[in-house]
Amino acid sequence: MKVLFICNQNKNRSKTAEELFRDKFETKSAGLFNKSPVREKELSWADVVMVMEEEQREELAKRFPKIYLQKRILNLDIPDIYSHDDPHLVNVLKAKIKDYSHLL
Repeated sequence: MKVLFICNQNKNRSKTAEELFRDKFETKSAGLFNKSPVREKELSWADVVMVMEEEQREELAKRFPKIYLQKRILNLDIPDIYSHDDPHLVNVLKAKIKDYSHLL
């Protein structure tokens, strides 16, 4: 399964998730508000898109309305309070993915 993780900058949450679940899924990560924001090509690649906050899902709907309707987009509901590879972030990510395992 191809999973695309998205957060605001692609520095902490989505980057950590991409690295953490690389052995379980084909993973990529992207940001919405960085120098190289997520593109239609990356969204098209993914079977599942995982955003960290609801606002990110809404932003994807605005930027990519056609693809948005075709994709399964799951909100992990993880606030932007963690640094890259933060042990607490790793634990939260593992728990959230476990909660969604029936959808993956």
